[in-house]
Amino acid sequence: MTNEQIQALIEQGIAGAEAHVDGDGTHFVAQVISDAFKDLSLIKQHRIVYGALGDHMKSAIHALSIQTFTRDQWVKQQAFKVI
Repeated sequence: MTNEQIQALIEQGIAGAEAHVDGDGTHFVAQVISDAFKDLSLIKQHRIVYGALGDHMKSAIHALSIQTFTRDQWVKQQAFKVI
């Protein structure tokens, strides 16, 4: 499975989501931005992402590190990035 395929699955599975995915073919890191995460626990946010990936989590994706953000959290996080 490619980074782009995982990104597409997340963005199609979570309305209005933006995903940034990096990985080596089996181990991946996903940053997912969606206002659907607002007021949800981290566990519930991750379950939403896992739900978007469906059965791929059982076969094609060996490991996935997830970082979830609302749009406001993402904007604030980006403001502190050093380029």
